Amino acid sequence: MTAAIPFSVLDLAPIPQGNTPHDAFQRSLALAQHVEQWGYQRYWLAEHHNMPGIASSATAVLMGFIASGTQHIRVGSGGVMLPNHAPLVIAEQFGTLASLYPNRIELGLGRAPGTDPTTMRALRRHLDANLDDFPRDVQELLDYLGPEQPDRAVRAVPGQGLNIPVWLLGSSLYSAQLAAARGLPFAFAAHFAPDMLLQALQLYRDNFKASDSLSAPYSMVCVNVVAADSEQEAQVLYTSLQQQFINLRRGTPGPLPAPVDNMSYIWTPGEKFAVEQTLRLSVVGDRQKVRHGLQLLLRETQADELMINGQIFDHQARLHSFRIVAELREELAKEARMR
Repeated sequence: MTAAIPFSVLDLAPIPQGNTPHDAFQRSLALAQHVEQWGYQRYWLAEHHNMPGIASSATAVLMGFIASGTQHIRVGSGGVMLPNHAPLVIAEQFGTLASLYPNRIELGLGRAPGTDPTTMRALRRHLDANLDDFPRDVQELLDYLGPEQPDRAVRAVPGQGLNIPVWLLGSSLYSAQLAAARGLPFAFAAHFAPDMLLQALQLYRDNFKASDSLSAPYSMVCVNVVAADSEQEAQVLYTSLQQQFINLRRGTPGPLPAPVDNMSYIWTPGEKFAVEQTLRLSVVGDRQKVRHGLQLLLRETQADELMINGQIFDHQARLHSFRIVAELREELAKEARMR
């Protein structure tokens, strides 16, 4: 780990029980303003659809709201699910954002639809296509954002020539290989799909080809973190995320549940095993335990950057968790400089 490793934020704009999307947006803005002050590098929002507990479906619109209320933190998508959109539309949306907020906008791209098959059909993007179009769509999008070509019949206005930073996001080997081939930075979604984390990172690094935008591989790992003043408090706060994943598995997604003191009456043994496997890289606990967990994750992955996801029901507890992580990052950086 280097002294200057950045920490960033992934925000799904969670809607806690009893709250509205408006509440979620205001809390996201407040979180962004705080983490900007606390030294986080970037603030990304994730595209999901037909999920009552997640308000970030119109990702580019919400990015504009966050960027307008902050000063310098980089704002991006983590990610835009490209199969849902025409590349030209995304190029124009992000070209508009980058023109409004120069040198602050980033575009993270995912290959999954970010929703269920019925909703995917309602989005009307891929009625007669398949996910194998993803590499072609990525290249088309890169072309729209790249240098002006005099013979190009269709241009992204705004967008052309802005060279907005593009990332590929993934939870398997597929996007790691494509990011390496295209010479793009790569972010792995270990917060919900940890199985292939180390394999994907190694594949990406071994096969990376330098590009005009990136001369060496750059990897970021996203992980759930719930930090609190005590181990017991952190574990209780963590139950909101555990319940959310159980509801997804049951096909009954809803608002982010309130935390509970005891999960035993909520999940079955099979559900408990499945959720714990899915979330096994989550870092949950007091300052000492979270510090150790972050150190271990950085050592095992050799990631260039960590992205923190914090699905926490109470807004103040969520802010406190991100502040603890920011303070721990500073402590780890000071230790690294002293070695």
